[in-house]
Amino acid sequence: MLPRVVDAVVIGSGPNGLASAIALADAGWDVLVLEAADELGGAVRSTTVDGWTSDRFSSNYPLGVASPVLRALELEQFGLRWAHAPLALAHLLDPGDEDAAAIHPDPTDTAASIGRDHPKDGDTWLRLYQDYVKIRAPFLESLLTSWPPVVPGLRLARKLGSAGELARFARFMAMPMHRMGKELFEGERGRALLAGNAFHADAPLSGSVSGTMGWLLAMLAQDVGFPVAEGGSSALSSALVRRAEHAGAVLTTGTPISAIDVAAGKVTAVRTASGETVRVRRAVIADVSAQNLYGELLPPASVPAGLRRDLENFEWDYPTVKLNYRLSSPIPWRAAEARAAAVVHLGGTADELVHVGADLDTGRLPTAPFLLIGQPSKADSSRSPDGTEVVWAYAHLPRGVVDDASAEKLAYRMDRAIARYAPGFPELVVDRDLQRPSDFVQANASLGMGALGGGTTQLHQQLIFRPTIGLGSPRTVVSGLYLGSSAIHPGPGVHGACGHLAARAALRDASLLGPLTRIPTTAALRHLQR
Repeated sequence: MLPRVVDAVVIGSGPNGLASAIALADAGWDVLVLEAADELGGAVRSTTVDGWTSDRFSSNYPLGVASPVLRALELEQFGLRWAHAPLALAHLLDPGDEDAAAIHPDPTDTAASIGRDHPKDGDTWLRLYQDYVKIRAPFLESLLTSWPPVVPGLRLARKLGSAGELARFARFMAMPMHRMGKELFEGERGRALLAGNAFHADAPLSGSVSGTMGWLLAMLAQDVGFPVAEGGSSALSSALVRRAEHAGAVLTTGTPISAIDVAAGKVTAVRTASGETVRVRRAVIADVSAQNLYGELLPPASVPAGLRRDLENFEWDYPTVKLNYRLSSPIPWRAAEARAAAVVHLGGTADELVHVGADLDTGRLPTAPFLLIGQPSKADSSRSPDGTEVVWAYAHLPRGVVDDASAEKLAYRMDRAIARYAPGFPELVVDRDLQRPSDFVQANASLGMGALGGGTTQLHQQLIFRPTIGLGSPRTVVSGLYLGSSAIHPGPGVHGACGHLAARAALRDASLLGPLTRIPTTAALRHLQR
């Protein structure tokens, strides 16, 4: 049986939910985590069958290593081990090329790869990385540790120096990826590396702030690589679970939530699908999608009409199609760099990727899709038997296209695309497992329409517009209820920041001075969303 009363209930056990639980339990709260699935971890889970380990959702975690939130938890003391491939990333521009644009551990080697056709581009890379290192700490703290980011924002401004440099940086962050690449690099290699990293998110390469996505992931790849959790992605979740239990949180699986009770505008309890009720003294933090929270869990009367209308226009990120391969030997890439890379981008030049994005935004299934390919065995030999390899590849369907037939068609094109860059690949496939958008939704209800990011990262749905027009805060229209998933700022990625921010807000609101922040904020949200 579940406890009758706790200080806080956390709904969902993804990295954000677990980060919330840890922060609250560390503060001395009585915390209960309720997970609908039979396993903890949300979309950070792996399976092992006959010596083959497959990451079922996310896999490579540069933000996990770099995040100040997760670093502060010291997860290595709870069993987490990071594993790195010889190279972080290889981007393949043409099927016939025997070399690729690659991010090496040493920035000078990366510069040599990028500057092979245009030597000045190598110097640009080194300058770009040096500029990132200068602002790395305050930038990541501003992005991930507080909202609004007043104190780290001031530190970032001081690092940048003059008002002119601050304005230039703001312009740089607002730029479309396609434009950023053209301003920075003369040749295709540097532009393609940035564009491929921007495609990790779903912001169109010609859209504002898409440059930020590509720049940040490229810099992280140079800084911390694209590591995997040794033993599978579940090892990361397991370390978070052990850390939460160490703090005193109680975690329960197989317990879907059917409703959140509200009285006089304040959260009072959660009800499970099995009929149990857990009353809360202080807070509920929901690591679920915005649609699930406002459309299914809350009483309709507690959700303002304006908020319901806004959620009808909520934009998911691109639906994902993922192939998981078991191979009898490593992929025989023509390009040498791809044979050593943790992640391979397959999709051509930056200009070609703009066309792929246009297809996705206009409802056309790309004939030459962009593939993000993970080779975890390069970093972690325990993922598969000796001499073999596990590989995953994912690509996107157009927005709103989630039917199984389209997923099958895209998967066929993905198979053919890999074979063009690696002749002989089909003969190595021992087993091929397809995850369609419908499979993702069935496995995790928060992955609406097979979208893995919790909603588009485009500017119209970021900051104070995420998930709808509001204050950019985890607070909701219900006092004591906080949205702590990737549906809020800063959005997708395994960094724990969304849950951390929700826990910070809950702790602040429960303090002696809490009414000074909670009451006006909740009133403002209700006014904005009425």
